[in-house]
Amino acid sequence: MSDQPSVPDQPSVLFVCVHNAGRSQMAAAFLGHLAGGRVEVRSAGSAPAATVNPAVVEAMAEAGIDISAESPKILTTEAVRASDVVITMGCGDACPVFPGKRYLDWKLDDPAGQGVAAVRPIRDEIRRRVQGLIGELLDDHG
Repeated sequence: MSDQPSVPDQPSVLFVCVHNAGRSQMAAAFLGHLAGGRVEVRSAGSAPAATVNPAVVEAMAEAGIDISAESPKILTTEAVRASDVVITMGCGDACPVFPGKRYLDWKLDDPAGQGVAAVRPIRDEIRRRVQGLIGELLDDHG
């Protein structure tokens, strides 16, 4: 998401959900936007959808973030290996686990099949969690 080159001590985060069409897309967009390039951001899905959920795109646009050009990506072992923190959002046992990584599981409602009104509270909860995560990551990395 960032055009900036990776900085060696820059923390990196991978957000994972099943379809990479909703929760993980919102979380990655918020982290990229709110951290201002100070965190390397990835998102992926264990069974990616064809497109990002249109209600999610609309809800993020309301928050001032355009994710209309994003597309769901397949979860790879390399993406996990390259990340310091892996945050899962309902991907179950599909997420590979590597020693030395920090794993968090965010229990969030799935926006799949929901309208924008149902997506807004999920979006707002993700923003709140991402803001807390940024504080932790940047405290840890100076």
